[in-house]
Amino acid sequence: MMANLPSSPALRRTLSLTPALGIIGIFMLIPVGIIAVFSFLEAKSFGGVVWSFSTDAYVQLLYERALDDSLILSPGYLIIIARSFLLAGIAMLCCLVVGFPVAYFISRQPLQHRNMWILLITIPFWTNQLVRTFAWIIILGRNGIIETPFHWLGILGSDDTLGLMYSNFAIAVGLTYTFIPLMVLPIYASLEKLDFTLVEAAADLYSSKWEAFTKVIIPLSKPGIIAGCLLVFIPSLGAFIQPDLLGGGKNMMLGTLVQFQFSTARNWPFGAAIAMILLAAVVAFLMIYARAARGQQKMELH
Repeated sequence: MMANLPSSPALRRTLSLTPALGIIGIFMLIPVGIIAVFSFLEAKSFGGVVWSFSTDAYVQLLYERALDDSLILSPGYLIIIARSFLLAGIAMLCCLVVGFPVAYFISRQPLQHRNMWILLITIPFWTNQLVRTFAWIIILGRNGIIETPFHWLGILGSDDTLGLMYSNFAIAVGLTYTFIPLMVLPIYASLEKLDFTLVEAAADLYSSKWEAFTKVIIPLSKPGIIAGCLLVFIPSLGAFIQPDLLGGGKNMMLGTLVQFQFSTARNWPFGAAIAMILLAAVVAFLMIYARAARGQQKMELH
């Protein structure tokens, strides 16, 4: 078998990478390339594209055309982009606040019990995301689990409601619930490898629990925290189900805007342009993560 392999190490390396490069090219680069091309074409009136170069899809993000064909600044889509980043950031922070103590608790359990706790964390993934999101309609909706005690206590009238559903709050709750396992697992992976004798050494040197937490545990678990934040923030940014069901379509995010452009507005180039902007944001955050990871490696080497 070895006799049939090319003698050149570079050629052997190239051949070994060919299957992976082929899969990446077919399933990632080609679809992204099609979306990028569509974003620079003209839209047909009832869907599809006209094969003529145009930047109208990107201009439409900031401007709308007046009756005299002049461009007028329109902040509507910028508000949707800002809302998407804000809600994704809130969901990320909520997941971090809840997920870090959970991951820390699991990492401090006896080794034979940790797998059971990890199994419990992953149980939500066993059910369909749509079903889990519908469950929050029962909890947050009119006369739901949260509102019913207020009606029993007479705080709310029979026709009154807390207005939890179809709001940014409901979307943030749905995103947090859906993606919190993606925060817990990478933080747990970092904490599991943490040498807790360092924490004991900090205590021996008269550090308070807060100082040991902020100056020992947090810095050493930073790769897991950053990975968890990215794993929550990126899918939250392009989420579609939670904004649609819990936001009621009134509070659009980037994911619902892309879906609306392709299915209802029939403006494929504009939908593709939004998708490309979303992709650019994801790439930017991944580059930040890669830079942070390199910095962490340099710190560990020194």
